Amino acid sequence: MAQTKTEPVAERPANLTQFEFLALNSALNLADGHARQHLTPGQVRIVDELPALWAESVKSPVEEVEDAAHRAFLELLGQHGYRTLAGQVLSCYSSSVAMEILARSLVTVSDSILLLHPTFDNIPDILSGVGLRLVPLEETRLHEADLDPAVLRSVGCVFVTTPNNPTGRVLPPDRLRALAAQCAETDTVLALDTSFRGFEPASHYDHYAILDESGCRWVVIEDTGKLWPTLELKVGWLISAPNVGLPLADIHSDILLGVSPLVLSMIRRFAEDAAGGGLAELHRFIAANRRTLQEGLAGVPGVAFPYPGSRTSVELVDVGDRPALEVWSALRQRNVFTLPCQQFHWATPVEGEHRLRLALARPPAAIAAGTKALRHVLLGD
Repeated sequence: MAQTKTEPVAERPANLTQFEFLALNSALNLADGHARQHLTPGQVRIVDELPALWAESVKSPVEEVEDAAHRAFLELLGQHGYRTLAGQVLSCYSSSVAMEILARSLVTVSDSILLLHPTFDNIPDILSGVGLRLVPLEETRLHEADLDPAVLRSVGCVFVTTPNNPTGRVLPPDRLRALAAQCAETDTVLALDTSFRGFEPASHYDHYAILDESGCRWVVIEDTGKLWPTLELKVGWLISAPNVGLPLADIHSDILLGVSPLVLSMIRRFAEDAAGGGLAELHRFIAANRRTLQEGLAGVPGVAFPYPGSRTSVELVDVGDRPALEVWSALRQRNVFTLPCQQFHWATPVEGEHRLRLALARPPAAIAAGTKALRHVLLGD
């Protein structure tokens, strides 16, 4: 395996976030899934409104600011059923903070969790970090048929990322309905991470209506941080059923008092802009960057795109016979950063050994330059 001059591959980062951290200062950072494209004209106007939003936030009750923000965001994405959940929406600094609160709550009532495989590795890291035993739930199994009731009864929670990161696969309404019914029957908590929902219209059906009708105990993590280039000013929402039976609010209060009303007001305005056409514009932007990547790698031996239906802001690339870490290292020498995929496959890392994940929420010039560099590396130029 090729060695970089600055860091031997043997000393590679311990988790995917550390890989992403290495990329933060690069103009060709195609690693993390956060939004780093340029602001649209409508979004520039919102930034110009920040002094007025500050004054508005100072004068308004925090509850009103929070309600307006999550209503604008969730209804933008078709989630009207959440309205019945007054008092069940907890605002967090990020989806990772919401995940930590969920994990600390689950471990008070259970010692194990059925977790989607593959998925982003900070999810298993946070869950296992509080002492939960992780049981892999293969993505193909989740989508094909009902789960084994005995397995459901043996765990305290089923955790599903939809759309999944990195595959982009969406749990469709019929499968969510069936899974929620099974969780109700076995009294298993159903947890969903929907952080990439905004990119995929197929996931804009009303999850909350289905969950509420099922009677199961459920939790949903929502995230604004993937959609808009807001310089890490974002909100993660932890939303739960009234009967969830977990100490979410107590643990939330252990960690934070609340999220900045200014950030909440800004998120509301970004959601309003998205509802006025900005979301459709974003979908076209990501689709164009995906075409640039796929067309730029056309004809490279061994290259494949294993999830051609994905519409999220990341793309998986199968790099053929070469180890993904070797390709990542060669790209790093060119100051181009991507993510090798072994750690997405947290239970069986070998499954991701020949895949890279590239972020698409970037300026088109960065996608084009990164694609060109990847092509050269793969062709041995």
